[in-house]
Amino acid sequence: AEPEARRKGRRRRRRRKVRGGRGEAAAGPTPQGPGMAVAPPRSPREFSSNWKALQELLKQKANSSNESLSACQTHTKKKNPLKAENGQGVPAINGNGNAVKAKSTDKMDNDSATDSPPLAKQKSKSIAADKKLNGTKSSGKGCKEKKKNGNILKEKGNIKHKRRKAEEHAEQQPKEAEIWFDDVDPKDIEAAIGPEAAKIARRNLGLETGQSKQSVEQVLVKEKASEGLTRAVAMDCEMVGVGPKGEDSIVARVSIVNQFGKCIYDKYVKPTEEVTDYRTAVSGIRPQNIDTGEDFKTVQKEVADILKGRILVGHALRNDLKVLFLDHPQKKIRDTQKYKPFRQRVKNARPSLKLLCERLLNVQVQTSEHCSV
Repeated sequence: AEPEARRKGRRRRRRRKVRGGRGEAAAGPTPQGPGMAVAPPRSPREFSSNWKALQELLKQKANSSNESLSACQTHTKKKNPLKAENGQGVPAINGNGNAVKAKSTDKMDNDSATDSPPLAKQKSKSIAADKKLNGTKSSGKGCKEKKKNGNILKEKGNIKHKRRKAEEHAEQQPKEAEIWFDDVDPKDIEAAIGPEAAKIARRNLGLETGQSKQSVEQVLVKEKASEGLTRAVAMDCEMVGVGPKGEDSIVARVSIVNQFGKCIYDKYVKPTEEVTDYRTAVSGIRPQNIDTGEDFKTVQKEVADILKGRILVGHALRNDLKVLFLDHPQKKIRDTQKYKPFRQRVKNARPSLKLLCERLLNVQVQTSEHCSV
């Protein structure tokens, strides 16, 4: 029994010694070496040294923020300093961005290490406060810019959108090289592409606004082309009325042009019968024109010689050949009134020359007295 009691006593003493040693180690200064990790502060002295280091760090950050916010400070009123969070030693930051030492509570000196926050937490709070300094409304003009940031971005976006639109508009404007087709009505081009393209098409066709006879001739006649006979020729006749009430027609003028629109034959014809209706409003024929005109048989022979072996182009040519008492091979006749694609485009079974010229060439003809040329 005695040896067992001695053993128990020895064990108790050893435990006391170990506990006492641990307490002394905890109370003493922490060993610091290159391989040793820095332990968190436990005594009030260590807290105060860490506090000073933290203050210096905050001052450096405050100075750097002061430089960036110097412009904002001139336009803003000084704000009240922010309150320290929970009184745990986080420094308050005033309107100028300088760190002000907050009043530390009695808990800081008296409480143990478990009650007081470690240095890492203090640093995170200081960073949060620093962020708050940069992003809060207390930063004057800078905060106003932040506040209006949405509007500023909107305005910038609108400017960019306008620029892009202007560039697209500039890119979309067609060039003369792109408007190469000449068989489309400029009105249709204007409806499909736009006024600029229609303007170019009219310019190419020689149709400017307020067109005159000269502009129509520029469209229909190629100035630098040959003036002689070509493989294809076009013919038109003007007629006057004879018989009761001028119902029957005789030829009064014959005009022939080559395939370039150059006039190669144009003569007035003496009437073979008494004229009862000159139809001046339509034909443009007056008594003095046909009284001094060429003999009918001469004109008939000359026209027949020109048409021989050539393609004849015209509008309602049946009527012109009838008054001249001439015939022409059907294979070599190109009648614009009977041409199906033209009839389909203008949606008319028997389109007039005026309608075809207006729709296909955008040329106004037969607005007053007609001209066979």
